[in-house]
Amino acid sequence: MGNLLKNKLASILPALREEAKSIVKEHGKKNISEVTIDQLYGGMRGVKGLVCDTSEVGLDTGLVIRGIPILELTDKLPEEIFYLLLTGELPDAEALKDLQDGLKSRAQLPQYVIDMLNALPADTHPMVMLNTGILAMEYDSEFRKAYNTGAAKANLWEFMYEDCLNIIARVPVLAAYIYRKRFNKGDMIQPDKNLDWAANYAKMLGIQDDNGKLADLMRLYMVLHADHEGGNVSAFTTYTVGSALSDAYYSISAGLNGLAGPLHGLANQECLAFIVKMRNDFGHSPTDDEVRDYCQKLLDSGRVIPGYGHAVLRVTDPRFTAFLEFGNSCIPDDEIFKIVKQLFEIVPDILIKQGKAKDPWPNVDAGSGSMLYHYGLVEYEYYTVLFSVSRILGLSAQLILARGMNASIVRPKSVTTNWVKKQIVS
Repeated sequence: MGNLLKNKLASILPALREEAKSIVKEHGKKNISEVTIDQLYGGMRGVKGLVCDTSEVGLDTGLVIRGIPILELTDKLPEEIFYLLLTGELPDAEALKDLQDGLKSRAQLPQYVIDMLNALPADTHPMVMLNTGILAMEYDSEFRKAYNTGAAKANLWEFMYEDCLNIIARVPVLAAYIYRKRFNKGDMIQPDKNLDWAANYAKMLGIQDDNGKLADLMRLYMVLHADHEGGNVSAFTTYTVGSALSDAYYSISAGLNGLAGPLHGLANQECLAFIVKMRNDFGHSPTDDEVRDYCQKLLDSGRVIPGYGHAVLRVTDPRFTAFLEFGNSCIPDDEIFKIVKQLFEIVPDILIKQGKAKDPWPNVDAGSGSMLYHYGLVEYEYYTVLFSVSRILGLSAQLILARGMNASIVRPKSVTTNWVKKQIVS
């Protein structure tokens, strides 16, 4: 049970390794990118320095997973997306059930993790609790045990796979318990083996969901946030730590520390806080003119509109489009969601007229929080945990493939400011 995906990977990895070796052997000296000084100082923005086959993000396409635009995958389950990330194919019914059964068999949270969380201060940030819980589970790492007993390098991916599946299986249980503990919602709710991965997570949160729409939203949320190529902070950090042959617990924990930053995973809660504050400042549902004036004053004061602009995209984030379609279908009259739509119609035009934004369009964070808020998940501090639960799918897939490809340790060359000055002169 739960081995069909692992067997599939074992069958395709040898050919992928040979392909990579052949590319390096025949074309290893070919120049594929130039680095400018503004990229050097600008966080390596746009520098082509990684191979990531799980997904790509185009300037004018948005997220594409294994060649499939994300808007064509919104009816899939997160488990199907994980299978797709690893193999390049969507699973058939047998493979999907096998993966789901395997995850359900691993979904028991160790008691020592529960005890550790209970020992933390009551007001510990939810992301600290999540990250600490994941790192604590390193105690059970199959990868570390295998490496310490001399497992062959070519076989290490199998143990990375086992660790990643254990994390994926346990993280909804861990994250749901953190929600209930941190926000005084009551005792832990045990997983239900009759539910899929995301629906189970929704149920364990303990939020009333009579019509099943919260479960639907959770499935969509987990699909949309699962992966976003290899260069974002959480993915790159996870990959870099894993390249040192650290196990999945160390690597994913490191990546989630980056995800917790306000320029990455924390952005969704900031977007919702902005919208709720706007509604409270007006004391009523604002008109279009009121929204326009509010945003203009914000920009005139030197601040930004949360949720608008993206480091890579130059079009409306298709993940925002997916949330917009869900909202129009399920919560069209929700007061907060209406403001999301007003901002979408108003803000890009303001930013274009000011000429200050390379990308005046909304990203995924501009809409996701309003959905969660409507269905009763109103604790902003928790939103990055939701993002993390989803993104662990992509981080895990990239870790497994990296070990399967015997990827090298990440070690770029740094230069000094004096070196840069000499290049300018020459």
